[in-house]
Amino acid sequence: MGRIHLFELEDQPWLPATIRDAGTAYLEFVARLGHLGETVAPMLSEALHRSSEDRIVDLCSGGSGPLPSALAAIEQSEELKVEAVLTDLYPNKNAFEKIAAEHPAISARYESVDATAVPNDLKGLRTLFSALHHFRPEIAKKILRNAVEDRTPIAAFEVIGRHPVAVLSMLFAPIVSLFAIPFLRPFRWSWIPLSYLIPVIPILIGWDGLVSCLRCYSEDELRDLVEDIPSEDYDWEIGPLEIPSAPFAGTYLIGTPRSENA
Repeated sequence: MGRIHLFELEDQPWLPATIRDAGTAYLEFVARLGHLGETVAPMLSEALHRSSEDRIVDLCSGGSGPLPSALAAIEQSEELKVEAVLTDLYPNKNAFEKIAAEHPAISARYESVDATAVPNDLKGLRTLFSALHHFRPEIAKKILRNAVEDRTPIAAFEVIGRHPVAVLSMLFAPIVSLFAIPFLRPFRWSWIPLSYLIPVIPILIGWDGLVSCLRCYSEDELRDLVEDIPSEDYDWEIGPLEIPSAPFAGTYLIGTPRSENA
């Protein structure tokens, strides 16, 4: 089955922030529960070493995703001090403030940041956690091209894909979300009626989860994206992302500029 680019509710500018923030908080909860940060930490550490960077610029951060746990794992295993900054087109201010207060190495940009044109003052390894699928190929290429033109490393990870098991699992996401809502952080009381009286949030989580699976790029499609970008002095690594206890693999893409001495 080829990639299908249906619309996600979370992407719509008219969606109220309180509903969008519930969706991104749910994704952060799932990433934490699935130990995604610990899974990708070795790959991030290697990309940081290769590019001589000590800062991560997280694009499309949502509720922060696996970034805090990834930083903790890198510091523990590598004894490498890494700073990070959270950014998003629609910043989740409550989540950003909470994460920045709890993690001294993490700061946040509260102004809107376009992943296709990252401001010059945001230097470091760019990361996208479960976010590249939000963009059509022409926009995804702009994101990757912007990193190449700035000679900046970039890493994109997807934990789901068009695997039949992944697609079918999303049919149960609204039910799972009903149990998860009280554990989402930072918690908002407005989520209770929007989940249990009028199930707006479970519907968003289920629909966006299903669409996300259908939107995800396969490994071959990721290779097609980078083939169209002039990047002879860049090294690209694309492969399956094996998630512990998950019955299917996601994907990853990592691009790093070659050393000028290489």
